[in-house]
Amino acid sequence: MYKRILVAVDGSDTSELVLRQAIELARAHGARLRLVHVVDELGVKLEPTRTLDDFWRAARKAAERILDQARARALKAGIEPETKLLEIRTLGALVRRVATVIVAESERWRADLVVIGTHGRRGLSKLVLGSVADGVVRTCGRPVLLIRTMGRKGKSAR
Repeated sequence: MYKRILVAVDGSDTSELVLRQAIELARAHGARLRLVHVVDELGVKLEPTRTLDDFWRAARKAAERILDQARARALKAGIEPETKLLEIRTLGALVRRVATVIVAESERWRADLVVIGTHGRRGLSKLVLGSVADGVVRTCGRPVLLIRTMGRKGKSAR
């Protein structure tokens, strides 16, 4: 039985499916829900006229909007979620991947289940872009539920 469900959201269509499934699981199990969003400064190209401080202000504002929207959806479904904004700062010697941050939060919060979406990339695009979901599955010591987005023509991505 799941009592603590950690859900990674990013504002994408896949994230909407993830949230819907997590809400249903939380409702069925009477579980607490924690919604997390990761801001990664490596994931955004900084315009030459913007400072790193400008980036962080804009990134936090966008992340808070994503978390607020996800929280509102959960509240509408009768679930009172917690939200947490996670940041990856790469200015030090250690560069942490998004998956590592999600796994660390699942351990810190003692999640019984991690729910995350996958875009179903294959081949070269997966090799080049990597996969946060794959990283979470490979390194998480907790159960992970992957929610796959639908591919072209309504077929499930593989």
